[in-house]
Amino acid sequence: MIGPFEPEVAAGVTGLAAAYAEGSARPDAVLATYLARIERLNPTVHAFIDLDVEGARDAARASAHRWASGMALSPLDGCVVGIKANIAVAGLPWTAGIGAYRDRIADRDAACVSRLRAAGAIVLGTLNMEEGALGAVTDNPWFGRTQNPWREGYTAGGSSGGSGAAVAAGLCAAALGTDTMGSVRIPSAYCGVFGIKPRYGAIPEEGVTPLSPSLDHVGVHARSAEDCAVVLTQIATPDPASPSGPLAVLDVTGRATLSDDVRAAFLAVVATAEAQGLLEGSVPLDIDLGRLRRRGLLISEVEGMAEHAAMLDARPDGFSETFAAMLRWGASQPPEKLAEARSEIAAAKATVEALIGGRVGLLCPTTGGPAFRFGDPIPADQADITCLANMAGLPAVAFPMGLSSDGLPLSAQIIGRDSQAILGLAARLAAYNPPL
Repeated sequence: MIGPFEPEVAAGVTGLAAAYAEGSARPDAVLATYLARIERLNPTVHAFIDLDVEGARDAARASAHRWASGMALSPLDGCVVGIKANIAVAGLPWTAGIGAYRDRIADRDAACVSRLRAAGAIVLGTLNMEEGALGAVTDNPWFGRTQNPWREGYTAGGSSGGSGAAVAAGLCAAALGTDTMGSVRIPSAYCGVFGIKPRYGAIPEEGVTPLSPSLDHVGVHARSAEDCAVVLTQIATPDPASPSGPLAVLDVTGRATLSDDVRAAFLAVVATAEAQGLLEGSVPLDIDLGRLRRRGLLISEVEGMAEHAAMLDARPDGFSETFAAMLRWGASQPPEKLAEARSEIAAAKATVEALIGGRVGLLCPTTGGPAFRFGDPIPADQADITCLANMAGLPAVAFPMGLSSDGLPLSAQIIGRDSQAILGLAARLAAYNPPL
C-alpha cells in the first residue's frame, strides 16, 4: 500500500511547489491523481472518512489559475491536505471520532484550516481517528479500523491514525492531526513518516474538539521534514529565539522499554549525529514515565468529560462503553488527585526545560517498538516517551530512523524549543524519506 507513488505524489509539498512554478504540473491534475489513489486504496487503508470532492476541485482550479497568473498565495498553494476528524472543516461532519456527533456538520472551518485555505491549500476531507482522540490504535467502533499502509492487519497508531496512514499511503501530501500525549508522533512513527507537534498554542485550537485543553496540540504529518516546515510556516506562530547549541541524547534507560530493533536503530541515529558534529553527550532522565503518562491520562479523562458530559447524558448510545467508562472514571476522581497530577506535570516540564538547557534539543526514540498487529495486546507504554513534550509544551518532531527486522518503520524524535530548528535536524538525521 506504500507504493509505487506517481511522480506528483512522490514530489510532496516542496516538490509540487517547484513543479507548479515551472509549469510542469497543475493542481487540478494533481488532485485527480490523489482522488484516483483514494478510490483505489482508501477502501483498504480506511484513512479518509469524509471527502469534499467538489470543493477540492473548485480549489484546485482556482490554484491552477493563480499559478498560471504568477499569483500563487504561498508554497502550499495547490497542496492536497487531509484533516483529522476532530478539526472542523466547513460543510463536513465534525465527528471527533464519536458516534454521537455523526450528524454534526461544521458550519465554519477551524482556525488552522482557515489558515491552510488562505495559503491556497486544497482541503480534501476528514480523516479517521480514535474515538474522542483517546487511544493510540485507531480501531474506531463507529468509523472503522485504519490499516497501517506498510502492512495490512497492523495498527497505524493513534489517535491521529488516519492522518499518519493517509500521508504514508500517498492519499494526501500533508495532514493535520492533534497530539495530547503523542497522537501525531505515534502514528508518524508507526507509518514511517514525519510528524511535528509544535509549541503549545502555536497553532490555534479554535474549532478543534478538545480532549484535554491543557495538553492538546495541533500538529502536522508529511513525508519530509521540509514539507512539515512549509505547512508550519503557514499555520503556526513562529517560536521565540532559542539556543542553537548541540543535541544531547536523552537517556531513557530504565525509564522506557525499548525493543532490540529500536535500540539498534537508535544507536545508528546517534552515530549519524556524532559524525555530523550535532551531538554532545547524553543526559539521564529522572522521571517515572509510566507514572507521568498516567497523570496525563487522568487529566485527559477529566477534561474530556467536561467537553462531552452533556452529549454523553443526551446520547449515551453514541459513545462506546470503553470511552464512556474512561470519561466517567475521570469525572469520579477527587480534586486533590487532579491537583497532584498537575503538580507532577509542572515538575516534569521544569525537568525537561533544565535538561535542554542551552542545547537545541534532546534526541530519543519515539516509541519502544514498531506497529503491532490488531488483536495483539495493546502496549500500555506507547506514549511514555512522547508524553514528555506535551507535559513541557515544547516542540517535538518524530522522524524515520530505519526498519525493524521484519520490515516495519522505526522512529526517533527530537524535543526542543524551536520547531523549525528541530525539523532541520530531523532532515539531516532521518534514515529515509518515504516512500522507499
